[in-house]
Amino acid sequence: MLYRIAKRTIDILGSLVGLALLAPLYPLIAAGIKLETRGPVLAKIDRVSAGKKFQVYKFRSMIDGAHALRPTLKEFNERKDGPFFKMSRDPRVTLVGRLLRKFRIDEFPQLINVLKGEMSLVGPRPHEPGEVIHYPPEYRHLMLAKAGVTGLSQVNGASALPFLKELELDSHYVKNPSLWRDAKIIGKTASIIFFDPTAV
Repeated sequence: MLYRIAKRTIDILGSLVGLALLAPLYPLIAAGIKLETRGPVLAKIDRVSAGKKFQVYKFRSMIDGAHALRPTLKEFNERKDGPFFKMSRDPRVTLVGRLLRKFRIDEFPQLINVLKGEMSLVGPRPHEPGEVIHYPPEYRHLMLAKAGVTGLSQVNGASALPFLKELELDSHYVKNPSLWRDAKIIGKTASIIFFDPTAV
């Protein structure tokens, strides 16, 4: 109980501070997105967290309507070990989007999801409803955990990890809650973003 209260308190304070510090960048990011492509600045993408479907917020890094085009790119999927989709040179990603993704700036709006209580600063990687149904039985408990903006799998390879290895790391995190581990994951995330952005 104390862990959950402390974690939620940290989530609220952390998301408020993060949103405030990053606020001066928002107009520049929005202008870059709108100048290159039509469509909204923020993308709302279906994900699963705490046993519920919700919409995660991201700065739009793809052309408008990109999700509907994914079936046409199925043959180029570089992930062959599970339900996830990855394409290193995805033609749907815009030039501004590539820059946003390189430094994970596209994920900053997820702090709004954290503030709303839909996500945590640290937790399992959020996946789409169509992906989580493919979790093996021993990892289905991850669907009931609150997803994180960053997490153990994200700082240990992220999308480069094999499907089952990612689930294994996230399962280990969920089964071994620790505020100290959360702090180390946040610190490692910051280190990767500033010194090795290609690692995530």
